[in-house]
Amino acid sequence: MALIDDTQIDNAALCMSEATAGDYFALLKPRVMSLVVFTAFVGLVAAPVAINPLLAVIAILSIAIGAGASGALNMWYDADIDKVMTRTASRPIPAGRVRPGEALTFGLILSALSVMTLGVLVNWLSAGLLAFTIFFYAVIYTIWLKRWTPQNIVIGGAAGAFPPVIGWAAVTGSVSFESVVLFLIIFLWTPPHFWALALFKAQDYARVGVPMMPNVAGEASTKRQIFVYALLLAPVAVLPTFLGYAGVAYGIVAALLGIGFVWYSWAVLRMPESDRAMKPAKALFGYSLLYLFVIFAAYLADSVFERVLVLSGS
Repeated sequence: MALIDDTQIDNAALCMSEATAGDYFALLKPRVMSLVVFTAFVGLVAAPVAINPLLAVIAILSIAIGAGASGALNMWYDADIDKVMTRTASRPIPAGRVRPGEALTFGLILSALSVMTLGVLVNWLSAGLLAFTIFFYAVIYTIWLKRWTPQNIVIGGAAGAFPPVIGWAAVTGSVSFESVVLFLIIFLWTPPHFWALALFKAQDYARVGVPMMPNVAGEASTKRQIFVYALLLAPVAVLPTFLGYAGVAYGIVAALLGIGFVWYSWAVLRMPESDRAMKPAKALFGYSLLYLFVIFAAYLADSVFERVLVLSGS
């Protein structure tokens, strides 16, 4: 039997990437994943039905893995433009630490694992929603919308808005209007959040041919649309209080945060096109991250408080 020579060993070594565990973790887009996990957890806790703690952990882990799988598939497909854009050039694939095929395999395995685990151990409605979310982000948004239309973020934002609905469905086995309101908050938040980023990263998107709103419709139109979405988002975020899903305290927090969002968006609207520093856009982008976290933290606190009141009364 022929022995493997040194040349074959060297060639095999060259075919293997030098990826570390940290590189594979980076493929999961951990910052995005953390926001997905948090909003899913809020949907899970806000649901009016108790869930076994072990099943709750399994549901959150499955959603986290599914979100990470979406990130890996996104990085696999976008490796060509990530290499050109300054904010993404250091990602594992364009930096050469992970091979595209490895990222694709990693994403597909995690996708199947997350959906099957959630379906078999929790319920198939939440698993179906998770599968749809992964497909929507990886295929509808990443492969189709992102490079085709300036409305990519508007339509594609649905993928990021599903986690609280999945969390709710994991507990109840159904989808209610309350979970849809949580969906709408994230859905309306997404365009002004990303368009604020696109305003001060417009050159990056122009270099790779991604039709973000500032590059296609212009800066002035983008600023107007950011302001319109802020005006829509502010009252929708207060809806849970008016519909009886949340208490007055949440409503006050949501209203104040909404006023802040509109104020920052107004500052962007008034920002002169000659302002290359774009401090108002950067300020809105930073505030939008804080906004979504605090809104959902307030909703979580309200849900926990109501749950405690019910338990103490019984």
